[in-house]
Amino acid sequence: MDQNNEPGKIVFEGEEFRRPSQSFQTPTPKIVQWVIKYSGGAIKDEKQANYVLIGFVAVAIVVSLFLIFGGGSSSYNEKIIPPIPAAGVGDPNFRP
Repeated sequence: MDQNNEPGKIVFEGEEFRRPSQSFQTPTPKIVQWVIKYSGGAIKDEKQANYVLIGFVAVAIVVSLFLIFGGGSSSYNEKIIPPIPAAGVGDPNFRP
């Protein structure tokens, strides 16, 4: 860049070319494009798709935490599968 903050010029044998300014805009992520495409028209732009994805992640985290920490007590498993008594305990026919 020169003193006037203009992009530098390139000169080739009497012809003058200006260097194109760089664009720092990133392309839309594929998952955002997928959400917009398969929303059935409910999601119209990238900002709405980002909100939907953030909401999905929040719900997934809450469900995961509930399943990990709020699964209840271990007595639920005992109702389904009764504990197996130790060998010989309560069995009159057991002879070691």
